[in-house]
Amino acid sequence: MEGGGTEVFPDLGRHCQLPDCNQLDFLPFTCDGCHQVFCLEHRSYKSHECPKSDQKSRKVIVCERCSTAIETTGQYGEDEKEMLEQHERSKDCDPSKLKKHRCPVRRCKEILTFSNTASCKSCQVKVCLKHRFPADHACKRIATAPNALSSRSRLLAALPQRMGTDCGGKDAAHESRRPPPNTLKSVEAF
Repeated sequence: MEGGGTEVFPDLGRHCQLPDCNQLDFLPFTCDGCHQVFCLEHRSYKSHECPKSDQKSRKVIVCERCSTAIETTGQYGEDEKEMLEQHERSKDCDPSKLKKHRCPVRRCKEILTFSNTASCKSCQVKVCLKHRFPADHACKRIATAPNALSSRSRLLAALPQRMGTDCGGKDAAHESRRPPPNTLKSVEAF
């Protein structure tokens, strides 16, 4: 049988095209490099030694001078050394880019990367994840917060004076609902 399957179901499944295997697989995999059919065990490029595995692969070369990532596909005979030389000759290679940003918190030596950087919502400073809360770094908004608390405490202190009585007593709660008798104005009929 050439394609696969069984005598009863000849179109069901395919045989692995690796010469040493030839296993009948009911869920075969087609290699996107060499377009042959393989079983689960031999589906990877490495396991069946695919001659065209570099066509779809992507590699990244990192420039040692500026830490810039240069992507290469591996096609058309691209040489890594040649690509690095071409990058160094271009205006994109700037050794001053090599400086790594660190967390601005005193005595923190954490290097800020894409995955461990948080931006404070209050002061917009980029810090590491350990210092992401305003209390953990020298946030400028925290310095103004005590003034806001003192104005709130002054308001709460002045509130009972406006009512004329203390807020905590039972009598004050009942008296605050109705005005004192001497301040009632009567309405005269015309």
